[in-house]
Amino acid sequence: MQKYAHERDDCHWCQLRHFPTDRKAPVTVMNDVDDQALPRGFRFINSGVLGDGVRPADESFRSGCACVDSTSCQFAGCQCLAELDEDNDSDDCSDGDEGGGHVPRKAYAYHMHGAKAGLLRSKLHNSKVPLYECHQGCSCAPDCPNRVVERGRTVPLQIFRTDDRGWGVRTQEALKKGQFVDRYFGEIITSAEADRRRDAAAVSQRKDVYLFALDKFTDPDSLDPRLRGPPLEVDGEFMSGPTRFINHSCDPNLRIFARVGDHADKHLHDLALFAIRDIQRGEELTFDYVDGVSQDPDDEQDGMTRCLCGSSKCRGYLW
Repeated sequence: MQKYAHERDDCHWCQLRHFPTDRKAPVTVMNDVDDQALPRGFRFINSGVLGDGVRPADESFRSGCACVDSTSCQFAGCQCLAELDEDNDSDDCSDGDEGGGHVPRKAYAYHMHGAKAGLLRSKLHNSKVPLYECHQGCSCAPDCPNRVVERGRTVPLQIFRTDDRGWGVRTQEALKKGQFVDRYFGEIITSAEADRRRDAAAVSQRKDVYLFALDKFTDPDSLDPRLRGPPLEVDGEFMSGPTRFINHSCDPNLRIFARVGDHADKHLHDLALFAIRDIQRGEELTFDYVDGVSQDPDDEQDGMTRCLCGSSKCRGYLW
């Protein structure tokens, strides 16, 4: 069967079938518009791929929480939540999961019980605060309620051909406001390599660029030298998950949040997509590529692209 190995490597269906989520939350592909296929040479991946010059933290710097009871991972005493600003902690008790008496300060990002269990707390939907989660280096169990993103996608998705915007993605089941959808995966590359790829795209007249900067923690005064310089970037053009095909909208139904597992790897933080309103089954998924940043159409430059989202809030152009 070795002679067929190259065919398997180029088979998008084969790659998707090998996702660990395939049985419960499959990704399908449909085109009933034209004869276009997914980009040849593109590869579906289920985790980030480190490019040249990109390294994770050394094992000696890694740590996790020591919580023996997973319910403790929602409160400020959990080591994974230690870097949350007090102003950003959640002090609402809308879960219905607290009784009378003294209530410890709740800090984690999700509801824990009832119909909203696992959903992002409403106060975070329009915020830019990072999400700190427990991870495989922690003492808590894999079903810890503070491991929503780590457990991965549970939503079946379909990549489909749109009438006027190339490929898009739609959900195959109804989604609740605050529900985690998936991460944006790709090759994680240095800033210098990202600039080289942008320049190459401009020279070859390719408008589609799939680069997202991991700049949430970039700080020239950081004690971590990896956070003081230009941030790493995620390139989903040649390898990514289904979220690579999600289209932009100026009035989106998803939003990207920076998600941190091990604090030693903040330079490699995840890009996690959550629903910011209820979404119907079969509805196209969208997010704002520039997170609300607008530009005067009169100032159109070579680096701008006309927006085709069609929403009533369309800003006209995108960088």
